[in-house]
Amino acid sequence: MIPASSSDISSSISICANCGKEGSDMNKCNKCKEVMYCNAACKKKHRTKHKKKCERRVAELHDEALFKQPPPLEDCPICFLRMPYFAMGRRYMGCCGKVICVGCIHADQSTAEKTCDKQCACFLCGRKNAVVVLCAFCRTPATNICEEEEFVKRIKKRMEMNDPNAIFSIGCYYSNGIKGYPQNHTKALELWHRAGELGCVEAYYNIGMDYIDGRGVEADMEKAKQYHELAAIGGEVSARYSLAMFENQAGNFDRELKHLMIAAGTRDTRSLDFIKELYKTGYTTKDVYAKALKLNQAYLDDIRSDQRDKAAANRDDYRYY
Repeated sequence: MIPASSSDISSSISICANCGKEGSDMNKCNKCKEVMYCNAACKKKHRTKHKKKCERRVAELHDEALFKQPPPLEDCPICFLRMPYFAMGRRYMGCCGKVICVGCIHADQSTAEKTCDKQCACFLCGRKNAVVVLCAFCRTPATNICEEEEFVKRIKKRMEMNDPNAIFSIGCYYSNGIKGYPQNHTKALELWHRAGELGCVEAYYNIGMDYIDGRGVEADMEKAKQYHELAAIGGEVSARYSLAMFENQAGNFDRELKHLMIAAGTRDTRSLDFIKELYKTGYTTKDVYAKALKLNQAYLDDIRSDQRDKAAANRDDYRYY
């Protein structure tokens, strides 16, 4: 057995912030994670002395997470290109639970339309002359004529498997009272909370919007901001612009510009236009606007493909930037 070095031993020993006692089995402050205590009693005694420093550090940690460049979405599982942040640039497939870029969906459907003899029968209702469309990933059949009812069934099945995107979708159906679901904002919020906890950041954005508009809850701008911050940290582009507007109204213009710059680098045109207006009215510099344009173009170059361009040109709801 190799004995531990003195440096290893010393690095594992901590000092209680209240009484100065040394030990290796200390408890961290559960907020700032920086100071240590030998027991709960010492933690309680030290609370008033530590409170301000703790709150300051917690705010710093929060801002470090909030103003990071958002994490990239998973690559498209078919073309392996970076997935667009813009929601219109991708589709959730209720059959297999995959998210596929619109370029691959368009290319697959275009091939099907060219090769189909126009005498196919709908696999749901038997209707003739239906162009049968297959999922671009798992090849499960659907049709443009009758797919909605089947799609909802598949979404429900995915929800039972705890798929966050499916749970989010059902929440949207309740929120809007569509696809056979009664309008129920309380139920929508319940599902969005569940989806958010499972990693669906769009759910947090929608919860924030309900707090802004007072749908299913009392209007509360502070809670709306908190949920939009959760969404922005996870990469929800629309939440960035929303947060910029919150900071603008509060007079926090430095924080506003930070949000706008991050959003400009994810092809959020509203944020880019806002920075342009700030430059034109003298509230920011030419260099800042030029940097925003470069970030915007770099992101577009990273996600652009011929297939996606063709999809966007063919259908407006396939626009991916």
